[in-house]
Amino acid sequence: MICVLGDAHLDVIVAISGPVARDTDTPAQTRVSVGGQAANVAAWVSALGGRSRLIAALADDAAAALVGSDLTRRGIDLVGPVMAGRTGVVVSLSEGGSHRSMLTDRGVGPLLADADIRPAWLDGCSWLHLPAYSLTSLPVQAAAIAGVAAARARSVRLSIDLSSTAAITGYGLPAFADLLRELRPELVFGNRAETDLVGGLPGTQIITKLGADGVLVAGQRYPALSTEPADTTGAGDAFAAGYLVGGVHLGLAAAARAVATMGAMP
Repeated sequence: MICVLGDAHLDVIVAISGPVARDTDTPAQTRVSVGGQAANVAAWVSALGGRSRLIAALADDAAAALVGSDLTRRGIDLVGPVMAGRTGVVVSLSEGGSHRSMLTDRGVGPLLADADIRPAWLDGCSWLHLPAYSLTSLPVQAAAIAGVAAARARSVRLSIDLSSTAAITGYGLPAFADLLRELRPELVFGNRAETDLVGGLPGTQIITKLGADGVLVAGQRYPALSTEPADTTGAGDAFAAGYLVGGVHLGLAAAARAVATMGAMP
């Protein structure tokens, strides 16, 4: 069982055919699906044959009903409070399948608080996985720390995805590095920019995602699997899920599968 704590919202993927034309139309291919980095990881764990539990706050609007039903249909054990407010929406602009930029509205996701956490949600888990988004804003940071405490009491291992250089620098790099040292994760995932920003962490294995060049694990590079790229959204989440379920080779296979389709979900 892989437990993940963080966001579940709507993703709008926009694959644009060229530069955006101001004040007129730009042809694009668009897909709307359930997303959120935590939800993505949980969905990929389930799709790869593992069991997953997602700890997340959901809104009380119509979009949240769609999000919740989709995640449950995927076999995810969904736990967490329902809050007054709106479901988050992230718009990803995909350029040629190899680059993306995100416009982010996280809705009620960051409002998950430590008082909402039930330690029993960590029962039976082998890993607790945290996106950095769950550590760089309040009150969800307190919820994540409460989740880590419950995990440690049950000998559950901790993995963290660095998620975003903007989120880390916005929170403050020294404070974020101190938090990582306090939490002592066994694994940290990040792309090259993110792992270079954070640097080394004693006692933690850092896995650097290199995009089309594969991944770097303990000083060894593993090449990416060949695929025809359609959209890179969620490839890192797929890799993290695969790695936690079955190691680096399953992670690379999941990432290749993610890159070949539009959207972050399997």
